[in-house]
Amino acid sequence: MSTNENIMLEFYSLGKEDSRATLSRSSSLEFYYTKKHLEGLIELTDRVLEVGCATGHYGMYYSDKCKEYVGVDLVPLHIELFKKRISDSKLSNVSCSVGDATNLEGISDNSFDVVLCLGPMYHLPQEERELVFAECTRVCKSGGVLAFAYINKIGAYAGACILDNRYPNDHANKCVLENGTDDLRSETFFFSTPEEMNENAAKHGLSKIKNLGTDFFVTMGVVDSMSDEQFEIMRPLYDQMTSHESCAGMSNHALLVCRK
Repeated sequence: MSTNENIMLEFYSLGKEDSRATLSRSSSLEFYYTKKHLEGLIELTDRVLEVGCATGHYGMYYSDKCKEYVGVDLVPLHIELFKKRISDSKLSNVSCSVGDATNLEGISDNSFDVVLCLGPMYHLPQEERELVFAECTRVCKSGGVLAFAYINKIGAYAGACILDNRYPNDHANKCVLENGTDDLRSETFFFSTPEEMNENAAKHGLSKIKNLGTDFFVTMGVVDSMSDEQFEIMRPLYDQMTSHESCAGMSNHALLVCRK
């Protein structure tokens, strides 16, 4: 069980995650590029497990792109909202239930072709991330695909230093750069680096397919203030930023995709 379960239940008690994908242009980029990075890796014959499925953004998107989609999330409100979406859409191949990413109790070994972990790493310290890596690896079939989303400490902090005049400061330096925790919500958000995530994957016998950024905090203010026409001109640059591993460490969110 994750040690900050009660903190996370309180943090997500208002259903704020349900609107994050459409809240702003900058917040939508993580979702857009996550799906782009997964293109060609999920097939119509696949059973897909999403650990940390929230209210079903990815589940609804992939419902017609795989054989079966199963979601697990720590927050009962998220599952309630996801189940309503499933029911309203009359989907027979999508299901979800409450569960803990650190202990996927009831899910059999080697039972899914694709395992997506697109949120839990944001909220767990290193020792508990290890449990998630182990559990996701356990339930994935040999040769299957696994994807882990995470927050980059360098990219997130660099963006804060540019966009928020409270930064940099000594307290944030220690929390973010030394401890890998958020300086304001140290038990809620945890950060990593591409190198640390690569090492975690290798430790669990996974081979890296790609490790790429999905959004960049340093551009958020600029992106949100642009007209649609301006953003379309910037889109090729964003496509490049999210396509090169050399840029991944400066992203806010990133996605590590592996094969078992």
